Amino acid sequence: MPVFNMAGCRTDCVEKPFSIGFQKFGRFVGRHPWWFFICPLVISTALGTGFYFLEDMEANNIEDQFTPVNGPAKLERKFVEENFPLNNSVYSNQRLYTMGEFASFIAVSRDPNIFTDGAIKEILSLDKKVREIKHSRGHEQLTYEGLCARKSNKCIPNKILDIMNHYGSNIDQAELTFPFFRFGFTTIFLGYSVGGVNVSSTVIKSAKAIRLFYCLKEGNRSTTDLWLNEFLKVFPSNQSLNFITVTHSTSLSRQVEFEANTRDVIPLFSITYVIAIVFSIVSCLRFDCVRNKVWVATFGVLSAGLAVLSAFGMMLHIGVPFVMTVANSPFLILGIGVDDMFILISCWQQTNVHARVEDRLADTYKEAAISITITTLTDVLAFYIGLMTPFRSVQSFCLYTSTAILFCFLYSITFFGAFLVLNGRRENSNKHWLTCKEVPEDCPVGRSKWYDLCCVGGAYDRHTGAEEVQPMNHFFKKHYGPFLVKPWTKVCVILLYSVYLSISIYGCFQIQEGIDLRNLAADDSYVNRYYDDEKAYFYEYGPNIMVIIRGEFAYWEEKNMLDLESCVEDFKNLSFIEKDIFTSWLKSYKYYGYHTNLNLSVENVFKTNLSSFLRSYSDFKQDVNFTNNSIRASRFFIQTVNITTAIDEMNMLNNLRDTARRCSVPLLVYHPVFIYHDQYAVIVSNTVQNISVTTAVMLLISLLLIPNPLCCLWVTFSIASVIVGVTGFMALWDVNLDTISMIILVVCIGFSVDFSAHISYAFVSNKKPTANEKAVEALFHLGYPILQGALSTILGVIVLSASKNYIFRTFFKIMFLVIFFGLFHGITFIPVFLTFFDFFSSNSGNVSPQEKRALENEAMTNCQLKNIQEKAIDHDKQIYDNHTFLPDNQQLFPTQACPSAWTLTVNTHPTQSGQMCMASTVPMFRVDNQTYEVQMYTASNDAVTVNCNQNLGAGEYHCVIGNNQPPVSQECNAPFINCSDSADPVP
Repeated sequence: MPVFNMAGCRTDCVEKPFSIGFQKFGRFVGRHPWWFFICPLVISTALGTGFYFLEDMEANNIEDQFTPVNGPAKLERKFVEENFPLNNSVYSNQRLYTMGEFASFIAVSRDPNIFTDGAIKEILSLDKKVREIKHSRGHEQLTYEGLCARKSNKCIPNKILDIMNHYGSNIDQAELTFPFFRFGFTTIFLGYSVGGVNVSSTVIKSAKAIRLFYCLKEGNRSTTDLWLNEFLKVFPSNQSLNFITVTHSTSLSRQVEFEANTRDVIPLFSITYVIAIVFSIVSCLRFDCVRNKVWVATFGVLSAGLAVLSAFGMMLHIGVPFVMTVANSPFLILGIGVDDMFILISCWQQTNVHARVEDRLADTYKEAAISITITTLTDVLAFYIGLMTPFRSVQSFCLYTSTAILFCFLYSITFFGAFLVLNGRRENSNKHWLTCKEVPEDCPVGRSKWYDLCCVGGAYDRHTGAEEVQPMNHFFKKHYGPFLVKPWTKVCVILLYSVYLSISIYGCFQIQEGIDLRNLAADDSYVNRYYDDEKAYFYEYGPNIMVIIRGEFAYWEEKNMLDLESCVEDFKNLSFIEKDIFTSWLKSYKYYGYHTNLNLSVENVFKTNLSSFLRSYSDFKQDVNFTNNSIRASRFFIQTVNITTAIDEMNMLNNLRDTARRCSVPLLVYHPVFIYHDQYAVIVSNTVQNISVTTAVMLLISLLLIPNPLCCLWVTFSIASVIVGVTGFMALWDVNLDTISMIILVVCIGFSVDFSAHISYAFVSNKKPTANEKAVEALFHLGYPILQGALSTILGVIVLSASKNYIFRTFFKIMFLVIFFGLFHGITFIPVFLTFFDFFSSNSGNVSPQEKRALENEAMTNCQLKNIQEKAIDHDKQIYDNHTFLPDNQQLFPTQACPSAWTLTVNTHPTQSGQMCMASTVPMFRVDNQTYEVQMYTASNDAVTVNCNQNLGAGEYHCVIGNNQPPVSQECNAPFINCSDSADPVP
C-alpha cells in the first residue's frame, strides 16, 4: 500500500513571504540601528509614566476579582436583598445576605478541657479588653457599645459568656448539653461557640476551644474599619496567657492580608532580574574577547524589562485594573524575553562574520522570524483566549501579560536587534568587548596563554565563515543525540513515558477544584492561624442555609403544603443536613394557629392573622415579604454539618441547587459563602472550553507558519501529553484547579507548541537518510536553544517558590511543571517517537529510483567532503600563511584528448545584471607540494561545489572551502563540478 507523503505537502504560502519580510526589515534595522535603539527607550519612558496611576488602579477586592462575574449566587443575593432588607434594630447573623461586619477570636485550652477556672478567667479578661476598645476620630470616640449590632436595644451577646458568668468556677460541674443547651427560658445553640467537644449522651464532658463573635452594625464601613483595626492590636501575642492560646480575625482581615501580598513579591522580582542577567551572561560568555556576548545578554534582559515597563504603563494609562495576580506577569515575561534573545543570538552566530552587519541581521531575522513569531502568537493568543473566563482577576492578568509579550516581541526585533548591529560593528573591527580597542586575531609569538585568552580574539569557523559552534551544540550532536537513538535507550524512554503517563492520569482523578480563601493570605498571617483553629475545632456545623420560596405562593392550600413539605424532607434527607436543626416561620405559624384555634387553610384567615404573628416574633418578620396583603417571598433555614473540604463545599452547593430545582415549588438556596463557591460551577467547564479553543488556534497557527502538516500532528500530541502531565502532577503537588491554575494550563498549550513544533519540523525537514540521523541533527540545531529557553523561563519564576503566598507559589509550581515536561517532550520523548514514525518522512516510503539514487549520491558526497575537510583542517593556518598561488593560466584539463578526463557539469545562473555565470576553471594553489582547490561563492549565494572522491588516484587530493559567503545549504540549487572517480589528479 503506498504511503501518503505527508511531509512532502508544503504549506509555506505564509511562512516564506513572512521570512522574506522579516529579512527586509532586518536589513532596514541594520542600516539605521540608532533609531531602533533609542525609540524603544523613549517609548518606554513615556508609557512608564502610567505607574503614577498604579495606586488608583489597584483592584484587589476578593469577591470582585475571584468570583464569577455573573455567578448564580450574585443573582440570588440580589433577590434576597430586594425581598428581605436588613433591619439593624433586630440583628440576626443567619439572616444577613453578606458576610457581615465582625471581629472574632478563638481561645484554645493548653489543657484537655477549656472549662477550667484559669482558662475562663483569661477568656473573660480578653472579652473585657475588647469591649473597652476605643478609637478617637476627631472629637468622636468610637466604642464597641456605640458600633455593636443590636437586638432589643442591646448588643448581640456571646451566650457562652453568659453561661460562664452564671456558673463561674463551677461550670465544670454543670451539665452542658450539646449542641443545644437550655439556659433559663431560652435554648442556646452552642455549635458555633464551643469546639472540640467530647460528649456523652449530648452532655459535654470536655471541650477544647471557645469562639466569640463581636458583631457590628451594617452600613457604616468606614467607621467600623477603624474599630476593627484597633481590635487587632489587642492580640499581639500569647505570651501573657498561661492557660489558653488565642487566634483572631475580623471581617476586614482577609482583604487586608490579601492586599499586603504585593509587598512580598517586589523584592522577589529584583532577585529574579539579577538571576536572569547572570544566567544570560553565563550562557553568552565566550572565551574570545571579540566574540564575547556579555553586553548582548545584558541588553537582552533589559529589553524584556522595557517590555514590562511599557505594557504595564500603557494598561494603567488606559485604566485596566491592576490585580495582585498581575504581579506574576513580570516573572513570566522575563523568561519569554530571554528565550527570544537566545534564539536571535543563535541565528546571528550562524551568519557569516565577514558579511556586512545589516546583511547579518537580515539573515538572522529571516531564520529567527518563524521561531519568535510562533512563540509570541501562541502565548499571546493563549492569554487573549483567557479573557473568555468569568473571573476578573484572570482577565486582568491576561490583558497585562499578553500586552507585555507583544512589547517583548517588538523590542526584540527593534531595540535588541539594533544592539546586535552595534555589537556586530565592534566585532567587525575586531575590538575588545570591554575596552573597545582593536586586538589581534592571532597571538603574537612569545605571548602567554593568558594574553591569548584576554587580548586576542575574533576567531571563527574558517570553513563556514560563521562563529565557532558552541560546546553545548557539540554535546547534543556527539553525545546526547547518539545516546538517545540507541535501541536500549529508546526502550527506556518508552518505559519512562509510560510511567509518566500513568502517574499523570492517576493524578487527574485526584484533582480538587476551587481556591481556598484562606490561601489568599500569606502563610504566616494571623488569619491563617485563626482558620486552622476554626477548621480543627469548629468543623462540625457549617453554614446555615436559606431556602427561599420565590414569588406568590398559596401557603394555605393543602396540596401546596404537601408539595412544600415534600421538598423540605428532600433537603433534610441530604447527607450533610442536620434534620433536627430547622428554622421555619411557617412551621411556627402553624403551631401558633393550632394553639389559637385558627383555620389557616382559609386564605383570608391566613393573611389576616399573619401580621399579628410577625409582630410577636420579630425574627420571623424578616423571613416573610408580606406587602399589600400578598406574600411576595418567604424563607426558612436548614443547617449543614461536616463541610470541611473543597469537595464538600462543591457537593453541598450542587446538591442543594439540584434539590431546589427538582422541587415543584419555586425555590432557590442562598448563603453569602455561595458567592465564593460559585467558582466550582464554572471552573471545570471554563478550563475545558479555554483549552479546546486554544488548542484549535494553536494548530491553525502551526499549519500557517510551519510548512509541514506532520509537525501539526506532533504539536497536537505534545499539547495533549503536556496538559495531562501538568494536570495530574499539580494535583499530586497539592495544587487545586482554580482561577490561577486554570489560566496557566491554557498558557502551557503555548509552551507545548514552542517546544514541540521546532524539534519536529527540524526532524522532518532535514535531508539525513535515516531516522536516527535526523533526530541527532534536529537535536544538534535546536537542543541547546530549547534548553536555554526552558532554563531561562524556570529561572524567571523560581524565586516565587520562596514566596509566602499561595498564589505566587502556585504560579511557580505549574510553570515549573509546564516547562519541565515541555522540555522533556522536546528533547527526549518527541525525538525518540519520531524515529518510530519516520514512514511519513519525505525520505521514506515509496520514492522513485531517481530520488533514491540522488539521495545516495548526496550522502556519499557529503561523507567524502567531510573526510577531506577533516584532513585539511590541520593545515589551514599553513595554507593561509605559506601559500603559493598557481599562475592564472593554470589549466584544469590537459589539452590533449584523454579518455579519463574529468567531466564538467555546470548549471548556469543569471546574475543580477542579466549575465550568465559558469564555472569553467577551479582556482587552485600549492602548499608544500600539495594542490588545493578553493570553493568559491558568488555574491548571489550560488556556489560552485566540488564533489571529490577519495579514490582519485595515487596522489592525495585536497579541497579547501572558501570563507567569503556562508556555505550553500543542501536545499539550494548550486552548480556542481562532478569529478569522475576514474580521473587522475591534477599534478
